[in-house]
Amino acid sequence: MAILNLTEESHLHIEKVRARMREEGIDAVLIADNANLYYICFAVFRGYIYIPAEGRPLCFVIRPIDLLGDDVVSLRKPEQIPALLAERGYSQPAVLGLEMDDLSYSDVVRLHKAMGDCSVRNASPVLRSARMIKTAEEVRLIHADGMRQAAAYKKIPHVYKEEMTDVEFQIEIERQLRLEGCLGYYRTSGRLMEINMGSVLNGDNADCPTPYDFAVGGGGVDMSLPVGADGRTMKPGTTVMVDMCGNFNGYQSDMTRVWSIGDIPERALRAHRISMDILRELEKMAVPGVPVSSLYEKAMEIAAKAGLTDYFMGHRQKALFVGHGVGIQLNEWPVVTARSKDVLAAGMVIALEPKFVIPGVGAVGVENTYHVTDNGLECLTPFPEEIANLL
Repeated sequence: MAILNLTEESHLHIEKVRARMREEGIDAVLIADNANLYYICFAVFRGYIYIPAEGRPLCFVIRPIDLLGDDVVSLRKPEQIPALLAERGYSQPAVLGLEMDDLSYSDVVRLHKAMGDCSVRNASPVLRSARMIKTAEEVRLIHADGMRQAAAYKKIPHVYKEEMTDVEFQIEIERQLRLEGCLGYYRTSGRLMEINMGSVLNGDNADCPTPYDFAVGGGGVDMSLPVGADGRTMKPGTTVMVDMCGNFNGYQSDMTRVWSIGDIPERALRAHRISMDILRELEKMAVPGVPVSSLYEKAMEIAAKAGLTDYFMGHRQKALFVGHGVGIQLNEWPVVTARSKDVLAAGMVIALEPKFVIPGVGAVGVENTYHVTDNGLECLTPFPEEIANLL
């Protein structure tokens, strides 16, 4: 038997969602997406959370059947929800929010029909907007992830062996992450994003285009997941970029570091230093009230002044962003791009990843996860940023 009750932290999240509901004229939301279920009640189950603009939220649980709690109502199918709400004195919402970006079309149609005579609006932006500003507890969880991820990264030089393939290297890194407590699963938002435990990119594989929206790609080992390590033997004179994720508690941290296999050319070392320079500049300027787009523009400006535009955020195929929000999902709002209309606010958590791809050498650059504070960015993934030699 498991107990599910909405906590004080849950109610902080609920009030953030309600604030966005009021802005959009939504009377109630019915949540079914796993990431949003976890955001509200710190548990994943098959079913729904009903949040009215006023009144007590309810968790309608189909599975597991032994999940009990003060806020839990057992359910067989969504068509039962209106009657169960009426029994408890809830009024019919005139405007219902459904996660149209996250559910299938047939699920949205079924839920709309089940909920009776109401209009529906897309609640996915409501949830993503609410999740964009983290509470102190969420920041604590992401920082805890970052510290454990750093502990695993510290062991990376010890698992490397000469003539290793990038896949073998990644497996050993994944093992260290799992031993540190990583859950081994990463949630991403949207159908255009898929990943395993992260990317390990050696040499020119970093220049291989991928269909996914990553800063640098990699061909992968199979066309069913064409991203990341491709099975090549790691040779001297190249870099290996480790861009793994930390998910130890339902929240995530994102950190990239680079190692070299022997000596690498000065042009790659210089590009890596420019990446660190970009981060230092963005750390100072990224305070509440600053347009998110200005971070992208500043990064592009520094790369251009260094004469490295052709290699910045990819070479053969470029990414049009230098960062993204991080939380329950790896790619949350805001997206640090030229088109962003968002403004930085205290409590946001963002990953910044100014990266370069140097043909014949590989990828260089640093990625950290940061907490936006009144004084600038607080790094949640502290780990040495310089390139270290694995040989």
